[in-house]
Amino acid sequence: MDEKIKILLCEDDENLGMLLREYLHAKGYDVDLKLDGEEGGNAFFAGKYDVCVLDVMMPKKDGFTLAQEIRQVNEKVPILFLTAKTLKEDIVEGFRIGADDYITKPFSMEELLLRIEAILRRVNGKKGAADPIQKLGKFTFDSQKQLLTIDGESTKLTTKESELLALLCEHKNDILERNRALKTIWVDDNYFNARSMDVYITKLRKLLKADPQVEIINVHGKGYKIVIPEEPKGE
Repeated sequence: MDEKIKILLCEDDENLGMLLREYLHAKGYDVDLKLDGEEGGNAFFAGKYDVCVLDVMMPKKDGFTLAQEIRQVNEKVPILFLTAKTLKEDIVEGFRIGADDYITKPFSMEELLLRIEAILRRVNGKKGAADPIQKLGKFTFDSQKQLLTIDGESTKLTTKESELLALLCEHKNDILERNRALKTIWVDDNYFNARSMDVYITKLRKLLKADPQVEIINVHGKGYKIVIPEEPKGE
């Protein structure tokens, strides 16, 4: 049986921290909650974590300082900042230190879960990650290299195109809810991002036209569905 993905959660608001820990536990993650940056650092250097979720404003040691210390010994572990600030300089500073993402308070627990899932997909090779190479009718799609290939001809997809196609494939022959796609890839389901996603859906439809059996259909009021023929058994 696969080991659970382990999250280091550093949040000085104990009530919020405990709520987040219980929610993520219920979703199958193993979560260590620490209430200040010093405790968080001690836990990180003594243990092994797959994701770090760090509040920026913490006593004893703030999230940015802790992230810098983590990055000195581990360049790859994903770091997501929780911040009450919306100052552009803070966000830029977070990414300069090496954050993978940030989320501003107040946020929903579902949004945090979607961000964590998106990070884990991006870093690929994490426990439970899907095979990056998939068959879509006559197409082969490599989500890691962002290549869509048919009859020996490859098209290099943009990151957004690749992420959207991978998400559709995760839900193949089933509905991908519009809001889930928006929050997973664009993070915010506002009007402009929704229009942007429609543009990417149109681009993917054009690319997939080479195999008439593969199509992305609109499910009115719900989202999209990629229809892929089932592979014949026993081949």
